[in-house]
Amino acid sequence: MLYTDSHGSKEKFAKDPAVIRLGDTYYLYHSSFISGKNPGDKDRLIVAIATSSDMEHWTFVDFLPLTQECEEKGIGAPAAYVENGVVHLFYQTYGNRERDAICHATSRDGIHFEKDPTNPIFRPTADWCCGRAIDADVVAFGDKLFLYIATRDKDFKIQMQGCAYAPLGSDYSRDQWTQAVNAPILSPEYPWEGKCIEAAATLVRNNKVYLFYGGSYNCTPQQIGYAVSEDGVHFVKPLDHPFLPCGKEGDWNASESGHPYVFIDDDGRIYLFYQGSPDGGKTWILSRCEIGFHGDEPYIIQFFHEPEEDFQ
Repeated sequence: MLYTDSHGSKEKFAKDPAVIRLGDTYYLYHSSFISGKNPGDKDRLIVAIATSSDMEHWTFVDFLPLTQECEEKGIGAPAAYVENGVVHLFYQTYGNRERDAICHATSRDGIHFEKDPTNPIFRPTADWCCGRAIDADVVAFGDKLFLYIATRDKDFKIQMQGCAYAPLGSDYSRDQWTQAVNAPILSPEYPWEGKCIEAAATLVRNNKVYLFYGGSYNCTPQQIGYAVSEDGVHFVKPLDHPFLPCGKEGDWNASESGHPYVFIDDDGRIYLFYQGSPDGGKTWILSRCEIGFHGDEPYIIQFFHEPEEDFQ
């Protein structure tokens, strides 16, 4: 699997993957671009939808339409969560700087979504950050659905992680969310993380939350690390180096291996989807690897980098 998309306004552009399974079909949600609303307007970020029967060959289906006022400039960076047969899609608004926030939509078929009328449903208070929320991820832990977001400091320079939660089984509308703490739960601290930690990708194992993340801004290079928490809020980084580094010169991911997303299949196998770029961000491609655990430590079992027939 090396997947990209050209159905939008940019050639070979697929970023920010999220994957679920409904029945025998896999659904991939990712960021793409479409043309501006009027001639001469900037392209707008949008969520694209693709499907597959094997996680290898993906077929573009549609874009998630821009229908609400808060989505006017664009949406992207989706996260998907299935609860009682309902797909909950969490995604960000785009192009609003510190006013960007997280939105929510639901679907029974994975393709046609009903937007939450309370959108946007969450942005952090501005007493400890700039108030922005992007790059959502959610995980069920205990009796709560935890929402992880990226935000920035008040100078808009340092990207860091924030956290909120809602009662599990609620409708996840705006009034259900409580900010977990008025402080970042993860910030860049190692040289390889630069000035950025973003794109949380979480799973629960042995009563702990594992949070994979993109360290450093796009193509600087961004690489993937991870942290662990016993309560979903306070995290420790076991490594001072990337868990999954970028590739070598000439590789599909030479400029970046970033923005991860964890998907656990029905058979219990765990896959880490992520984005890569070979050319400093001109082209964006998605791939995946399978991960396992030695005790409490994750490791990479295998990569999937064979290109699809139409990728060339």
